Amino acid sequence: MGGLLKQTAVIAGISVAAFALAGISVRAAETPAACTKEDFETVVEEAAGHLRDLNAKNRPVFQEKLRQLRDKRHWSHDAFIENAKPFVKDDNTAVYDQKTDELLSAIASMGQEGAANETPDCSLMQDLRGRMKMLVETQSAKWSYMFKKLDAELAN
Repeated sequence: MGGLLKQTAVIAGISVAAFALAGISVRAAETPAACTKEDFETVVEEAAGHLRDLNAKNRPVFQEKLRQLRDKRHWSHDAFIENAKPFVKDDNTAVYDQKTDELLSAIASMGQEGAANETPDCSLMQDLRGRMKMLVETQSAKWSYMFKKLDAELAN
């Protein structure tokens, strides 16, 4: 496994088998022969776009479910603010947030490095794509976790 990809796996606690299941290649043979600085910028822009889309899709639905819970429990505004916190911030969401921060930092750094190099390192771009995919998967898992928790509470 490539150095940066291996570091990503260690940070996120993900095995090579998990990368394979997620469809992320760990073979150097799949590194493109040529890439451009713009390719690096595109990968970073794609990550930002996927995250925007994910948030745009999930945030309104999640907020509506929180309002449903508020109405079901007859919470005042102040009680709602306090009682809603565990649905958006707990030990599990903190882990997702930490992984997200690490991945965002790596993506930004790698994107800048790749775009700044005189001759782009295409293997670096593959690692960047893998981290982008992990970022989107991490955020998707966080949303799923938060929805599951909220749905369970609404069912009670």
